[in-house]
Amino acid sequence: MSQLEINTHISVRFNQELESLKNSVLAMGGVVEQQLSDTLNALKTNNAGLAEKVALNDMQVNSMEIQIDEECMRIIARRHPTASDLRLVMTIAKATTDIERIGDEIERIARLIAKSNVPESDSFKTSMQVIGEQVLEMLRGTLDSFARVDLDSAMLMYKSDQDIDALYKELLSMTITEMQQNSDDLETWLEVLWALRSFERIGDRCKNICEYVMYLTKGTDMRHIAIESIQSKLVN
Repeated sequence: MSQLEINTHISVRFNQELESLKNSVLAMGGVVEQQLSDTLNALKTNNAGLAEKVALNDMQVNSMEIQIDEECMRIIARRHPTASDLRLVMTIAKATTDIERIGDEIERIARLIAKSNVPESDSFKTSMQVIGEQVLEMLRGTLDSFARVDLDSAMLMYKSDQDIDALYKELLSMTITEMQQNSDDLETWLEVLWALRSFERIGDRCKNICEYVMYLTKGTDMRHIAIESIQSKLVN
């Protein structure tokens, strides 16, 4: 399946505008994916400098979001897209917001690492690395399904959020136990809790993007629907 297929229009310029818009959101996704990969590398190697660089680079993601939003509005105002073209523009606008939010969550994790506030416990760091790698895998798969408008892949990534939620609950329990045993440093542990929450939130944002892929392919809004109902609607 080709990447975010667009209709062929009489206006060559319109085709080029949609193609450019598509490429912009994919480039933004690529930046965020690299940001998360660098953050996990910083966590693994205790590289505070790399983590600080990731946190500072979030400005690039914010700038890309603004540019894409402006282009979406310009296309809607000038081209008055309808049917699948309108769905494509709206899908890109929504996905861009979630990608920017993912960038914000990555920044929060990176700042924890940059301040060297990650617990020294090897088991805890390993657990953070495990959930981080799963989140990165989900992000990659989600962006790939979005790029190829791959419904099956989007559904698979959507379901994988359940595994991330389970890992998050385990880490949450572990963190609360550590807080009780080390009550003198509650501020640091609260930052750790927020960082763990950020991993879980990235999974939620990926779920949103998967729903947009379903909407783009089926024309049906899948938000706030139980997973069993989603499967039924996609089959029909």
